Order: sequence, then structure tokens, then C-alpha cells
Amino acid sequence: MRIPFIAGNWKMFKTVHEAVVFVKELRSAVKDVADVEIVVAPPFTAVHAVAEAARNSNIGVAAQDLYWEREGAFTGEVSAAMIKEAGAEYVIVGHSERRRLFGDTDAIVNRKTSAAIGAGLTPIVCIGETLEERERNETLAILDRQIKDGLDGLGAPQLADIVVAYEPVWAIGTGRTATAAQAGEAHAHIRKRLRQWFGADAADRCHLLYGGSVKPDNIAELVAEADVDGALVGGASLDVKSFTEIVVRSRRAAV
Repeated sequence: MRIPFIAGNWKMFKTVHEAVVFVKELRSAVKDVADVEIVVAPPFTAVHAVAEAARNSNIGVAAQDLYWEREGAFTGEVSAAMIKEAGAEYVIVGHSERRRLFGDTDAIVNRKTSAAIGAGLTPIVCIGETLEERERNETLAILDRQIKDGLDGLGAPQLADIVVAYEPVWAIGTGRTATAAQAGEAHAHIRKRLRQWFGADAADRCHLLYGGSVKPDNIAELVAEADVDGALVGGASLDVKSFTEIVVRSRRAAV
């Protein structure tokens, strides 16, 4: 049985000090929550400090991106091994902002995903369509391409251990959220494709998250959908109170 998975993507917010203060408050607020996987993704500069602050707690730590090479002359980049050493267990790959602003293609997402798995990190692989693609009724075709190309070369055991986040680009930071029905339809389609391409067991173990203007007041309705296993939370994850509420309200509204 997949338990809810709630990850907070802080993007380019929080200094090291602010990040540590947040995690100390969060670990106290969620210390008794045993039935939700909780992850925070601070900027690279705070990964190590946050991992130390979260040590021996029920809070996991993710980096927000990585580079696929192990080492080399790649100024400004951070490798999977560096992230792992800093204390992260997860890494976000292919976020729509990386795709849209920094040119990450499906092929790049694939290389980053493979590098993460190779270093013992769990990738949170993001997929999703733009508003224009949705209006052209291309959503499911876009998802098929991103899944097929982004996860190319992975086997069933690897898929079972990764996280896939569906985040419609038109809902990221806009205040617009896919309805529960829209999210449910997309997630059901993703699960169907994963079953076809990786087998039922792996597909049913893989967590599928929804991302896009998730808030305390819509999380329960979203996770009530059969194939929505949790959320990749943006702005609402920057405040301890709202993030805690999302965690608590996600506690298997689907059961």
C-alpha cells in the first residue's frame, strides 16, 4: 500500500539559517506523523544543514536538480554524488521550471534520472503539459512522450522505487489548480502507461504526486483520487504551518 508522499520544493527561497529554523519547527510539528512520507527540497546551499537538522526524524531531504556527470569541468553544476554526500536522499528532476527556463529536454531528464539512481538517490521525476498543449487536447500524448523518453532504459525494479510528479505547467505558481477530476484522469493515465511499460507490480509501487498550486484546502480532495499518492508542493511549503496542514490533511483521505 502506497502511503501519502508530501514533498516541499522551496525553489530559490530560504538562506541556510532560515532553512534550519524551518526544519526544526517542522520536525516538532510532524513528529507523530508515521503514515506520510515527508520530504523538503532546499536550495543546494542548505542541503547539508537541512539534512543535519532533520537527522533522526521522519523528514527526508531532496535536492532540486543535479548534473548527470560524476565530475569534470562543469562550472556551477552539482553531481549526484555531491548531493548524496551532503545528506540528501532524493532529487527533483525535470521540474517544469528547469524545462522551461533552463532547457532541460526529455533526454536530459533521462540522463539526470539515471545518474540519480546510480548514486543511490531517489529521483522525483516531473512531467506535465503546458496550457497550450492542454487546449490542443495533447495532454495524454505529452505525458506519454515524457514518460517514455524520460524513463527510457529503466527497469521495473528501478521504476518501483522512484517518484513521478504530474505538474501541469499552467498550474505552477499561478494559483490555478487542476480539478481533482483532471488530476485523477492524468494520474490514472500515467499509472496505466507505467503498467503497460514496466509491469503492474512496479507501477503499483511507484508514487505518483500532483504538483501545481497545492494548498491545505485542496490536498484532501486531490489525494482522494485513487492514483494521486501525494503532492509536490511549491509556495505553500515555504510556511511551516501550511506545509504541516498539507501533511496532516493528506493522511489517507483516499482510504
